[in-house]
Amino acid sequence: MPAWTNRLRAWGMLCLGVLLSACQPATEADAARAAGTAVCGRVTVAEMSWASAQWLAQVDAFILTHGYGCTVQGVPGDTLPTLSSMVEQGQPDVAPEVWLSAVRKQVDGAVAAGHLFRAATVLKDGGVEGWWIPRYLARARPDIKTLDDALRHPELFAAGTSSGQGVVHNCPAGWNCHTTTRQAFKAWGAAEKGFVLRDTVSAAELDESIIQAHQRRQGWLGYYWAPTALVGRYDMVKLATGVAYQPKEYEHCNTRPDCTQPSKTDWPAAEVVTLVSSRLQQTGGAALVYLGQRSLERGTVNRWLAWMQEQQASPAEAAKEFLKTEPERWQSWVNPMVAEKVRRALGL
Repeated sequence: MPAWTNRLRAWGMLCLGVLLSACQPATEADAARAAGTAVCGRVTVAEMSWASAQWLAQVDAFILTHGYGCTVQGVPGDTLPTLSSMVEQGQPDVAPEVWLSAVRKQVDGAVAAGHLFRAATVLKDGGVEGWWIPRYLARARPDIKTLDDALRHPELFAAGTSSGQGVVHNCPAGWNCHTTTRQAFKAWGAAEKGFVLRDTVSAAELDESIIQAHQRRQGWLGYYWAPTALVGRYDMVKLATGVAYQPKEYEHCNTRPDCTQPSKTDWPAAEVVTLVSSRLQQTGGAALVYLGQRSLERGTVNRWLAWMQEQQASPAEAAKEFLKTEPERWQSWVNPMVAEKVRRALGL
C-alpha cells in the first residue's frame, strides 16, 4: 500500500477521533442534556410520620444526594396533606411511601390530570392493614378470629377505662386509616356493642398503647399495619373481617369522613407506591429511573425497622446501615457509576 495512502488513513482516523470526542459529554450535566433530561437539582422529599416511610425517605435522600448530585430537602408530611400540596403547589417532589387503598380515586385523578406521576411499587409483596389483637390473646381465645368475634367481648378490651367499655384504638388524624377505622367502627356497630373509639395523636402514642398492653398482658384491639417493627416484635395477629372487599362502598363511603352510612367491607390489598411531582417528572432526569426501580420485600423493611427500634437508631442511621450491609438489594436500582458514588460516600 502506498505511503500516502497510509498517511491519509491515519489522518482520517485522527479526524474521526476528534469528531467523536467532541460529541462525548464532558460532564454529567452534559450527559443529562445529551440524553434530553435535566440535571437533578433541588428535590424535596416528604418525611411521613410513620417509621417505614421515614426510613425509606432517608434511603432515597442518601442515594439521590451522593449518587445523582441532588440537593435533597426533607419536609414533614402525611398522606392527605402531602398529596394535596403536591397537586396544588407542586411540592414536595417525592412522596416515598403512599398507601393507595384509601386515596386511589384522588391519586388516579391527579395522575390522569398530569399533577402526579407513579414511580416504583414500594413493597413487592404489598402491605397489610386492618384491626389486630395480640397473639397471646388469640391463643387464649381461639374463638376470636374476626372483627365480629372481638366485638362480642368488650370486657377483654376494656383496660384503662373506668366504664368497662371496650376500646378500639384508632390511628392519628391526617392518616388514611383514621377515616377508614372510624367508618369501620360505625359499620360494625361497635358503639352499640359496648365499645368506644380512641383516637391517638401520633404514631408513637399508638405504638405505646400496644407496648403497654403486652407488658401488662392485657387485651388490645385496633388499627395497625405491616410492614412495621412493632408487629414483628410484639407478635400481633390481624383479624379477618369476615366479609369481602367491596370497592364501591369502600372508595365512595368508607374512605370519606362525611359519609354517614359506611358498609362492612374488607380492606383492599394494600398497594404501596412512590409518587413524584410533575416538576420532578420533567426535570428529574436519571434520578427518576432510580425512583422507578426502588422496590423491596415487606420482610426486608420489617427487619430494618426492627433494627432501628432495637438500636434506638434514627431513620438516617438505619438507612445508611442498610446501604452498607445490603448492597445486593439496592445496587440493582442504579447504574454502576451511581453505585460506585454511593459506595464511596458510605466509605466502602
